[in-house]
Amino acid sequence: MLSVFRVIMRFSEIVWETRFVDTRQEVGDKEQQIDECAVVKVPVELISQTKNVTDNHVDKITIDFDNTEEAYKSKDNIELLRSLLVFKLCTFDFLVDKNKELMDLSKKVFGQRMFEKLMKMTFYGQFVAGEDHNSIKPLIQRNQAFGVGAVLDYSVEEDLTQEEAQSKEMDSCVSEAEKENAGRREKKYKAYRQFGDRRGGVISARTYFYADEAKCDNQMETFINCIKASGGSSVDGFSAIKMTALGRPHFLLQFSEVLVKWRQFFNLLAAQQGKSGMAALEQKLELEQLKESLTKLGVGAKDDIDNWFTGEKLGSSGTIDLLDWNSLINDTTKISNLLMVPNLQTGQLEPLLIKFTAEEERQMKRMLQRVDVLAKHAMENGVRLMVDAEQTYFQPAISRLTLEMQRKFNREKPIIFNTYQCYLKEAYDNITVDVELSRREGWYFGAKLVRGAYMYQERDRAKEIGYEDPINPDYEATNRMYHKCLEYVLEEIEHSRKANIMVATHNEDTVKYTLEKMNEMSLSPTENKVYFGQLLGMCDQISFPLGQAGFPVYKYVPYGPVNEVIPYLSRRAQENRGFMKGSQRERSLLWKELKRRLLSGQIFYAPVY
Repeated sequence: MLSVFRVIMRFSEIVWETRFVDTRQEVGDKEQQIDECAVVKVPVELISQTKNVTDNHVDKITIDFDNTEEAYKSKDNIELLRSLLVFKLCTFDFLVDKNKELMDLSKKVFGQRMFEKLMKMTFYGQFVAGEDHNSIKPLIQRNQAFGVGAVLDYSVEEDLTQEEAQSKEMDSCVSEAEKENAGRREKKYKAYRQFGDRRGGVISARTYFYADEAKCDNQMETFINCIKASGGSSVDGFSAIKMTALGRPHFLLQFSEVLVKWRQFFNLLAAQQGKSGMAALEQKLELEQLKESLTKLGVGAKDDIDNWFTGEKLGSSGTIDLLDWNSLINDTTKISNLLMVPNLQTGQLEPLLIKFTAEEERQMKRMLQRVDVLAKHAMENGVRLMVDAEQTYFQPAISRLTLEMQRKFNREKPIIFNTYQCYLKEAYDNITVDVELSRREGWYFGAKLVRGAYMYQERDRAKEIGYEDPINPDYEATNRMYHKCLEYVLEEIEHSRKANIMVATHNEDTVKYTLEKMNEMSLSPTENKVYFGQLLGMCDQISFPLGQAGFPVYKYVPYGPVNEVIPYLSRRAQENRGFMKGSQRERSLLWKELKRRLLSGQIFYAPVY
């Protein structure tokens, strides 16, 4: 019987033969098109540069985020008024708390046709690009004319009740073996009905619930259409996917637990050698002492353990670090065909679950196949694929699978981007380990940096179930973590030019911090190594000045039929409530520009492009 590890290894075998055969030439042609893409001319009023005559490169770039004429030149006056109206409505708690009920009532009162027109004049028009990949093209092309690209996302969601969501989650996250109370599971990586509705406390991330394999195939086709639409509308677009849309999530739970337990085992062995409390990559275990410890713990026979460390490079330095240790996880199937994890109390290997059914193994394989299909479509269409982050009980497996895709598809340029949530205490360790792996193996590292979307849910779950809170203690700690991770990747770009990062934030201070670091490191925006990202309909005063100054900047562009994106619009209203209450800046800039146009006689202003 195949174990999960063997399935992971077969991820390569399933599709390796066709990985680059048909796509290499076409992708090479598209890469050339991207490299030859013109840079938007920068207005003197928007940007100032200091040029070093001796080395002939731009030393400093300073962007004026208060210049409303440049920030909103892509918008007509009606759009400015719509933004002001929507943002103002988002500050009223009653409207936000009851937004779904009010939308349902409006539909009954005005009828479907009038309701859709009303939504397109307000919330839908502000935050959603259109109903399908054809109707979104005018907006994408207009944004591109002002230097702003697109990350396409088909934002249709199921409108489930809480009870329906909980039932689906429990059915999809509990295996047959668990129903028989078999094996030892850590409580963090088990499913709980009270937290079965993963939408709870989440306002800025879409949630998928597993129904069956046919639905996963349909969602994969939706992602493929989104990738094709992105490739057809621009030469340098992104598309976003979520792993939980592509398979039964119990596999992600199980594999996450395995990965975490093996890392905990490494930390235990490091502590035995007096190396606890060090940064992840600074923990280097003495090889002979490690072999002796593993033998004493009964992990395997001495000859078996010796064979683990006989790779071409593994252990050649006399020490083993975390990356070396992670590579051993693929060899555990040599000990047993079962899914084995270390018991931290005894040091003994034991089965995580007694068995997997044949159907569960097929589900694992199909999930991996879907991921690979999407990666190949991204390559064929010249689109970069961003894998969104999810809850911490899924994330170790999601990151590992994304890493495997990066190792395969990021050989010539960055195609696959992983997402790092900086509200997590372990964010810096995770990103430094992955960057180091890309450095050793010579592939292009791609990351999207976010603060995180699941904070309240994660904290409530950790407290009630009884495990350590994975979230940083406060917002300031999260900001420090974000800047620390960002600076590390920027330094890697400075040294090798093989790392790439999307700074996905609405925080103006973080954007300014990034520009300051780029100036210090002489990183030019035209190198296309540092990208910026914001949601459609929000923070245009950041996105458009960056785009017109030649920086690669992208709007996260949702699309879909009005009725089917209502859950997305509901979250945008909730997110903007906190955003608008915390800062009046965007509304004041919108008013400033509207007044400037009226006083200068631009009553019927229309963007020219």
